[in-house]
Amino acid sequence: MSDTSLSNPNSPNDNANLTEWLDYMQQIHVSAIDMGLSRVLPVAEALGVVQSAKDDAYVFTVAGTNGKGSTTAVIAQMCQAAGYKTALYQSPHLSVFNERVRINGEMVSDQVLIAAFSKVEAARLQCDLTLSFFEMTTLAALLIFAEADCDVWVLEVGLGGRLDVVNIIDPDMAVITNIAIDHVDWLGDNVEDIGAEKAGILRDNISLIYGAIEIPNSVQQAIDKHQANCYQVGQDFSHRDIDLTTWQYSNASITMQLPRPALSLTNTANALSAVLASPLNVDTHAIEAALQTVKLAGRFDYREIDNRHWLFDVAHNEQGVAFLLAQLLPLWQQHVVDQNTAEHADSAPANIKMLFSMLADKDIEKVVQRLTEAGLPISEWFIAEIDYPRAASTEHLQGILKNHVDGAQVHEFERLQAATYAVREASRPQDLIVVCGSFHTIGEALSALDADNLS
Repeated sequence: MSDTSLSNPNSPNDNANLTEWLDYMQQIHVSAIDMGLSRVLPVAEALGVVQSAKDDAYVFTVAGTNGKGSTTAVIAQMCQAAGYKTALYQSPHLSVFNERVRINGEMVSDQVLIAAFSKVEAARLQCDLTLSFFEMTTLAALLIFAEADCDVWVLEVGLGGRLDVVNIIDPDMAVITNIAIDHVDWLGDNVEDIGAEKAGILRDNISLIYGAIEIPNSVQQAIDKHQANCYQVGQDFSHRDIDLTTWQYSNASITMQLPRPALSLTNTANALSAVLASPLNVDTHAIEAALQTVKLAGRFDYREIDNRHWLFDVAHNEQGVAFLLAQLLPLWQQHVVDQNTAEHADSAPANIKMLFSMLADKDIEKVVQRLTEAGLPISEWFIAEIDYPRAASTEHLQGILKNHVDGAQVHEFERLQAATYAVREASRPQDLIVVCGSFHTIGEALSALDADNLS
């Protein structure tokens, strides 16, 4: 495919900053999402990133519909705690792009990113190809990891698996967290088609951690084709709650009582299974240390800000909301107990305020239905359109909500910043503000609070 933008006069110069580079890369390809590896591979080979990963690093690749971010975060934290120089690639970001590219838990600097973008751009021009924003930025991340000579690479698939740019790197360990209906325009509208795409990360004779009870036929066929060693939740490993601070993990050879992390136990168990099934030397002390420190912004992310209780979660489909509710219900019960013993216990009972927005191509109806039927005391909804091209309009959100809640409970705003300020003002110290619906919802809410010097 010839690229008419190769001589684009707007291409960044030597003094361009990170924002200018990001803006440029958003413009040079015809579409934001363009599945396929035929354009990416020549550029990756010119950069040498494929061979570097194969020769010098142990690679975990994580695909799935939900839970990829938490799973990759836990794997990376455990490897880092064990002394390995660990690279972590995730997407999308919440506040700043640098969140996507980390080495030993630290975001890489603007200067490191810019240098990598410049090299990727030079290789792209040399190959006379056009690349999407995600392809450009992912190649830059892989180049950074190669140049930093990282021992372990933990890579989160962006979309699907088979045709995602992350899949140019051969993994040593594959993880599929779960498979549900999402991104139907690109992956298909049934679990068999979606499973086939996600199972595209498999390679011959590697291990796969599969984090759901049922395996679609398409995934099983891929497992058989590649003769992969599959470790499945419920069959080969399991976990259970013990109390608010402790949980238990078990597989065929070990049972461990561990500190409870700030992330989903389901995703944590998948991550731990991947680490234990690898040849890496990660002992119990490293595992415990990692679980006590691992965190991920926007994933069941509880914060106290400006004398208010906030819970941020990026849940944006039916399964994601189910994960959220599984953790939120016990948190809410404990929250009520705590508030009943607080100094404002004589005031009105605590309730939940919902700050909510989604992308238009998601199943908003099912998400709202899940949230409203969960039995939580949601007293008010604050909705607004996200500042993003695929955002659902406020009117569209309102049209769905009116089928499930009293219209007097719904407050509409033009932008999420205004909705964030409004929910803060409408809440009381004993309430819980839940922010969910999209990565972009969380990012804009946190940006609003940060702009007001509150977060």
